[in-house]
Amino acid sequence: MFSIGDFARMGLVSVRMLRHYDAIGLLRPARVDPVTGYRSYHAAQLARLNRIVALKDLGFTLEQVAAILDDKISAEELHGMVRLRRAQLEAQIDADLARLRGVEARLRMIETEGALQSVEVVVKTVPPVRVAGLSATARSYETEDVGPVIGPLFQELCRRLDERGVGLAGPGIADYEQQDDGTVLIHAGFPVAAEPPRGAGVEMRTLPMIRTAATAIHRGPMEEVGQTFQTLAHWIEDNGYRSVGLAREVSLHCPPDRAQWVHELQIEIVKA
Repeated sequence: MFSIGDFARMGLVSVRMLRHYDAIGLLRPARVDPVTGYRSYHAAQLARLNRIVALKDLGFTLEQVAAILDDKISAEELHGMVRLRRAQLEAQIDADLARLRGVEARLRMIETEGALQSVEVVVKTVPPVRVAGLSATARSYETEDVGPVIGPLFQELCRRLDERGVGLAGPGIADYEQQDDGTVLIHAGFPVAAEPPRGAGVEMRTLPMIRTAATAIHRGPMEEVGQTFQTLAHWIEDNGYRSVGLAREVSLHCPPDRAQWVHELQIEIVKA
């Protein structure tokens, strides 16, 4: 048997934690000396300790941990819970990193306020285009909400089109629909050489013509697209127009290095 100190070292926890687990009935010592009150543990009890610590680190309260252990959770079930929690944590990290990049981009915009921007705005007519696409909903139109949705959407679309041998006939196009509840419906699409066969799991849509569009080229990661949007906003107002709806984003060049990305922003405009 092990003393509480030795057992704590073997289990990589503190003595204080073991005493607390004993007090709430989560992990009782194998033996308590009736004279000294010293606690002793069996090595076999490390298995229960491992489950307690793993479940606690997954975010469960100690009351929930006790209930789960009383249900005799198997190692396989525990592994499944760990994999699920890992995916949740990774998604949270990705979201936090996207939010941080967004903050940094806002700071750069603040630093360059009033400076002359080199973005050229071109007014043109955008013809209608037939695309194969997928759609999903983002919580809002903010970059940190759109980014985690639009990337996987395009990846899945490419996978489905590739599986069916459908060739692409142009760059990817993202367009957005603002919903009444504040969410945004995101459409990811590609012009295709031929319509995918039935059952390909993609939808065919025709993006309507934009008779008058203010367009600008954004170079760099999309987390920094705000500066280009603000340049467009100033141009639209200064030239007596107003915008209609949300912009389309045409992916002209998307290599692995996001700093080399090139997108065209297309915003429908009408005379104010």
